[in-house]
Amino acid sequence: MFAKSWLFRLPALAMAIAALTPATGTAQTSDKIRVGMTVSSTGSFALASQSGVRGVELWVEDVNRRGGIEVKGKKYPVELVKLDDRSDKQMVTRVYERLIVDEKVDLVFAPFGSTLTAAAATVTERLGKYMMVWSAASDDLYKQGFKNMVSGTQMPVSAMLRANMELAANQGVKKVALLYSDEPFPAGLAEGGREQATKNGMQVVMFEKYPKGQKDFSTILQKARAAGAEALVPTSYEGDLISMTRQMKQLDINFPYVFMVYASTPQFQAIGADANYIYSHTNYHPAINWNVNAGMSREQFAAAYDQRFPKAEFPPDFQTALAYGAGAVTEEVVKKAGSTDAAALKQASMDLSGKITVMAGPYAIDDTGKQLLMPFPVVQLLPGKGMVPVWPADVATAKPVYPAPDWTKR
Repeated sequence: MFAKSWLFRLPALAMAIAALTPATGTAQTSDKIRVGMTVSSTGSFALASQSGVRGVELWVEDVNRRGGIEVKGKKYPVELVKLDDRSDKQMVTRVYERLIVDEKVDLVFAPFGSTLTAAAATVTERLGKYMMVWSAASDDLYKQGFKNMVSGTQMPVSAMLRANMELAANQGVKKVALLYSDEPFPAGLAEGGREQATKNGMQVVMFEKYPKGQKDFSTILQKARAAGAEALVPTSYEGDLISMTRQMKQLDINFPYVFMVYASTPQFQAIGADANYIYSHTNYHPAINWNVNAGMSREQFAAAYDQRFPKAEFPPDFQTALAYGAGAVTEEVVKKAGSTDAAALKQASMDLSGKITVMAGPYAIDDTGKQLLMPFPVVQLLPGKGMVPVWPADVATAKPVYPAPDWTKR
């Protein structure tokens, strides 16, 4: 089945549409399950969004290769319906309504990030559709009383920097600077980072936001250096982090410890040697292999990705893994519920909490739908070695290099 001519086109993506089911009540009433989602073709979320959708596409392909999702003894193929949100939260509300009302999807995957997911949730709640979250991690999102929203794989921002701050303290860092873009996810991540830094006995000497869209970071970087920060932790998206790294080098601003959330992505690492010695985190790495009981293992996923996307500009990253894992969780939830009714799916999501492990890690949620597990080990980008797990000890394959060499010695 192909997309209708009036669907938004995604210039950077193949518009692969699959087929789904307008099920009601407690059983499937048609021969497919229709799943809707939006993808950002442009804007600040484009890179991450497109990494994620490839994970969902791999899940759909794997499900359909096996004949579909089994519900009460019958298998139903999955059709994925994608529309463009252009990283715009106002457009998100329109296109999620369109997915539900016009496309008549049975359930939806959230868009990328907390900003867009919060907008989508207002629609899915009003129209009574179940939404599977794969990237939104803002704790505040789960305090708004949304009943039909579940985070399949993304742990909350309040806990996301726990391992990073443990490592920084372990390496002898005493003073931390936290910078963040004025958006829900970066702000929540910074707030969680401040709490984790304090718990680990470090002083937060700078905690400062900057406007979304800012391009010149020279003043804020110089301010962090003047504050005596030994660790710089900017909690922003790839574009900002790449600009900060380049400006630190241009200005010869050095910090012994730099952690950047998105430095583990292939897009960030494409900047080359300037990425060396930066810390990041990921749940997708050859050294990280969970005992999977739902969906493909990491090795199977990697092989499937290479086969499905042989000409992809970048290999899969943690966002691809999170989105695929959310698909694998969704499959188990639909099977458990025996339906695509929103209330039944939410109850099944709760019933399966603590019982599923997907490629991205163990799944567990609270009654708000917030993910409680899915830990992110810390990696460091090292010359000649690439991305290497360095913390915690049970997954580390190398010792961290601390302090990082000055720019003049790299």
